[in-house]
Amino acid sequence: MAILINELSRIIVQGFTGEKATFHSQRMLEYHGTKVVGGVTPGKGGQTHIGLPVFNTVKDAVDAVYPDASIIFVPAAFCADAIMEAADAGIKLVCCITDGIPAQDMMMVKRYLRRYPKEKRTTLVGPNCAGLISPGKCMLGIMPGHIYMPGKVGLVTRSGTLGYEAASQMKELGIGVSSSIGIGGDPINGSSFLDILALFEKDPETEAVMMIGEIGGPQEAEAAHWVKLHMTKPVIGYVAGLTAPKGRRMGHAGAIISAFGDTAAEKAEIMRALGLHVAPSPSELGQAVAEALAQKPARKRTVTR
Repeated sequence: MAILINELSRIIVQGFTGEKATFHSQRMLEYHGTKVVGGVTPGKGGQTHIGLPVFNTVKDAVDAVYPDASIIFVPAAFCADAIMEAADAGIKLVCCITDGIPAQDMMMVKRYLRRYPKEKRTTLVGPNCAGLISPGKCMLGIMPGHIYMPGKVGLVTRSGTLGYEAASQMKELGIGVSSSIGIGGDPINGSSFLDILALFEKDPETEAVMMIGEIGGPQEAEAAHWVKLHMTKPVIGYVAGLTAPKGRRMGHAGAIISAFGDTAAEKAEIMRALGLHVAPSPSELGQAVAEALAQKPARKRTVTR
């Protein structure tokens, strides 16, 4: 079973006719018949691109081809508008690949999405992420699909490349992935570790979860506390950036150590203290998952009163 996307998902591409969107749309179409049904580029409505219809607005696309998910390749300056347009058109899942979106724009987007009641609210994944994949079913992102083997381990990561590495190592050990979700490395993102872990906990066919974090921000620590209280499935953690110097940005906008608990070592220690399995290095991600699966049954949920 997959979370967020499956073989029935119908996808549109915002920024459809751009070079990167064109390349990755073709890769998605080639991946097990992922249902990309059209795209949006303002001013080019009525045309076709890679054999699919182009629309001027997301609302036009919704009325014509009935998508339930969107992937955004729009330039950073226009991404906030693109996300809000998709939400207003009723798209249930939006994945934003673009990096470099100003934090103030994302604050505006987060407030805007909350205007809708929870049951009608758009789920945003990203920005600055690799996207989502449910192996063998659907790909909504830019990852190399061939390295993902279908299976029963969920993967949620801030780092796209470490997500690829984990999937590749797991495949070599005969361990498959139920769904992989790249939440992005920005300090303000649409979905947190906690949001995705809750979905994996509810998924009856996900037996364990790997969570890959980075230096900077409180997300990993918050998620580890939530895992101890609420998850019944084994969770394997890893935090990138063990050698990162304090106070220096390390690529991703969110990857900066600014306070206690922000370093990789501190986050890893918090995970261990709360009962998570922690991979000691990037080369041992797959092995850590294998060892956690071998130690089942899963932990009992901690109940607090």
